[in-house]
Amino acid sequence: MKLITMDQAKEYLGQEISIGAWVTNKRSSGKIAFLQLRDGAHFFQGIVMKNDVGEELFDVAKSLTQETSLIVKGIIQEDTRSKLGYELLVTGIEVVGESQDYPITPKEHGTDFLMDHRHLWLRSSRQHAIMKIRNEIIRATYEFFNQEGFIKVDPPILTGSAPEGTTELFHTKYFDEEAYLSQSGQLYMEAAAMAFGKVFSFGPTFRAEKSKTRRHLIEFWMMEPEMAFMHQDQSLEVQEKYVAYLVQSVLDNCDIYLDTLERDKELLKEYTQLPYERISYDDAVALLNANGFDDIAWGDDFGSPHETFIANQSQRPIFILNYPKAIKPFYMKEHPDRPEVVLCADMIAPEGYGEIIGGSEREVDYQRLSEQIEKFGLSKEDYSWYLDLRKYGSVPHSGFGLGLERMVTWISGTEHIRESIPFPRLLNRIYP
Repeated sequence: MKLITMDQAKEYLGQEISIGAWVTNKRSSGKIAFLQLRDGAHFFQGIVMKNDVGEELFDVAKSLTQETSLIVKGIIQEDTRSKLGYELLVTGIEVVGESQDYPITPKEHGTDFLMDHRHLWLRSSRQHAIMKIRNEIIRATYEFFNQEGFIKVDPPILTGSAPEGTTELFHTKYFDEEAYLSQSGQLYMEAAAMAFGKVFSFGPTFRAEKSKTRRHLIEFWMMEPEMAFMHQDQSLEVQEKYVAYLVQSVLDNCDIYLDTLERDKELLKEYTQLPYERISYDDAVALLNANGFDDIAWGDDFGSPHETFIANQSQRPIFILNYPKAIKPFYMKEHPDRPEVVLCADMIAPEGYGEIIGGSEREVDYQRLSEQIEKFGLSKEDYSWYLDLRKYGSVPHSGFGLGLERMVTWISGTEHIRESIPFPRLLNRIYP
């Protein structure tokens, strides 16, 4: 008999089917056993009635251990009490793989223990829900950019230069040359935008930041769109439309998983309302100073407490606009009326989740960009190809980067970013 998943339960209501599943828990009384099962798509209940299946099969059901894998046969029936809405009246059980002494039991476990067993922790209902939301955000990203007329371009992961002009890079030997793991595909996306107009990339990035905060990963995934013939104000409209689209897609397609995580869906609905508020960097610093933050002055970058306070001024994500030029990367375009600031913005998520998007209009003036590269102590030779983009038909263009894991953390309402990626790479962790 063909195996189905509980995603297809509605199609097979009242019919006998077979499902490949794992046992997550069980309990039994004298004549009935309740199996908590996971088939990869959902968590669901299997009911084994002794009078229906006989003593031998009932004894098998009672003896099943946590994470034993099965082919379970049964009849799909409605169950209005469950989140899924269906359960399985079991008629047959075939043990595929036994599981003895499974280390993650229903009792409480510490974070280090769970991270050491991340390969198994992923099987829990909470981690399952977070990964399903992650998957939906990825799916909706492709859908959104396809609908908006973007094409996907894949920038290299190995690069010969440092796009952000920082020292937070992983070095490796590239035969006889020095190479780096990419910390952004942005410069390559600018080249692609000059060829295709509107492009986006989605891939892993690496930053050797010695940070242990709940917002930082060493390896993470970025969506990086780049748009030709687009100024910063137009880019902000794309950014907020994109974020609202992702939130709405999760609300539409991940209801069960949001319930598992006890996420406030009314709060998420608020985040789909556009436009998002804007506040200038100048006003943000003044706001902080007026409210007792004496550790921030004009020219400083914001820390987590500052971002959280600013975000709390709005019920939705908020843009902070036009940061000082001195604290931003070399490629950002100067404000036409204020050369000390650049045309950039960070989108700050509510509820203390911090920056989820950083973006800017790009500098298109060859001489100004060349001077910036020199000022940042970068090699003009390494960036000669990037400067070429300003020599041959340059146009106003803008782009941004959204960190997938920060987005997942925020939408799912999890406290630490380590749960937002299947196998997190942290300052003190590269296993498993």
